[in-house]
Amino acid sequence: MKTDERGHPLGDTGTDTPTGAHPDADAAEDADVHGHERTGRPHRRDLVAAAVGLALVATAALVGGAIQRAEGSLQVNWPPLLGTWDPRVGPGTPAALAVAVLIVAYGPGLAARLPWRALLLTTWAAALAWTFSLALVDGWHWGVARRLTTKNEYLTVIDRFSDIGATLRGFSDHIVIGPPGNWPAHVAGHPPGATLTFVWLDRIGLGGGSWAGVWCIVVGGSAVAAVLVTLRALTDERTARRAAPFLALAPAAVWVGTSADGYFAGVAAWSLALLALAATRTVRFPAAAALGAGLLYGWTCYLSYGLTLMALPGLGVLVLARTARPLPLVLAGALVVPVAFTLAGFNWWEAYHELVVRYYQGAGGVRPYWYWIWGNLAATTLAVGLATVAGLGRVFVLAPRAVRSVRPARAASTPALRLAVLVLAAALAIVAADVSGMSKAETERIWLPFMLWLIPATALLPGRRRWWLAGQAAVALLVNHLVFTGW
Repeated sequence: MKTDERGHPLGDTGTDTPTGAHPDADAAEDADVHGHERTGRPHRRDLVAAAVGLALVATAALVGGAIQRAEGSLQVNWPPLLGTWDPRVGPGTPAALAVAVLIVAYGPGLAARLPWRALLLTTWAAALAWTFSLALVDGWHWGVARRLTTKNEYLTVIDRFSDIGATLRGFSDHIVIGPPGNWPAHVAGHPPGATLTFVWLDRIGLGGGSWAGVWCIVVGGSAVAAVLVTLRALTDERTARRAAPFLALAPAAVWVGTSADGYFAGVAAWSLALLALAATRTVRFPAAAALGAGLLYGWTCYLSYGLTLMALPGLGVLVLARTARPLPLVLAGALVVPVAFTLAGFNWWEAYHELVVRYYQGAGGVRPYWYWIWGNLAATTLAVGLATVAGLGRVFVLAPRAVRSVRPARAASTPALRLAVLVLAAALAIVAADVSGMSKAETERIWLPFMLWLIPATALLPGRRRWWLAGQAAVALLVNHLVFTGW
């Protein structure tokens, strides 16, 4: 079998044999990415990191609740999340419990044993089952079909795109509140690529909230497969396999089902996956992968203004691969969407400046920066789960060595160090978004495209990790059954 300079398989070998997988599933589950620390109990430092995350959430809830009751400036009913206290069970509850139990019980073993392609499909299917079951706690109507049809959502303006060209040319004129016919909040808050997706679905006969919801969940669920592809290319297959159950059972699924940001996360994730395959040349046609990565990144930037920051994890991919070879083709692909929209009459920069005005006309002008600069991180903690926080504790310990390992003069680093670099690049994007002040609240949804790349930090957790998986499921189940999340 042909390999690249780091021993990664080059191209399709024509077999589904789980290359690099441990031959003994139980032993593979027991060993960490360094091949040692065989213990069934979490390490104290991991528990401390999780406790810090839990304390952050509790503090954000207590302080935020006091602020909201006193002055209402947080503009959320259940800080740090945007949602309403609403304990309930529903038709999706038994399914969600069953999916959680199955993934906790069988996920690690299957992740170690399944052939690679089967693992990708199984992880995607498990993520879909988890997301759909959580959404269906509120039933099909309220959990899926209704979500994208409320007054602030994209589907309310489908009829205004009967002439797409004319609508794009005048799109920026309706962002700021004041002129007649200003866009609803989510349409105004995003480039028109987001709304156009649902317009095109409507044009091909897949109109309405049900099809829109299914689209977002299916594309958003595919992001877990994209993350696994990226991990295998940049770290090793064993690391990817260790992360798979945690990606499938992520608490973030609460917001993937159903919000358009789940769809955005899927597009952004596949952009990075194609970039990783092109940069490591572990695909049959690396040039096509590079072009595809650029094209998807360009589309990502016209789905959400803030997702231009996905360039930071993209830079991390190139640094880890120690090459800039795909960059010209990536840039060529990335220009396609901006050129097309510009020629159609939409000016991205003009619209963004109008959005800043609109943001401060609404809740963004009221919400206190000093609270949300750390409250956002508490919301992120709930979305990624305490197991991810424990993994991030290990990433931060590895950070100095990881950064040194990517210097050109250094030898190839270990899978753990490469994983740390990738996670740190995603964390840097979150920090940039946080500091900008344009993401005050609702980050459990808005930051989905970044947060998915924090979850692989769980691959660093040693020992039997079913308790960590159970903790992830518990967070998602509690949030989904106690809080009616909204956006």
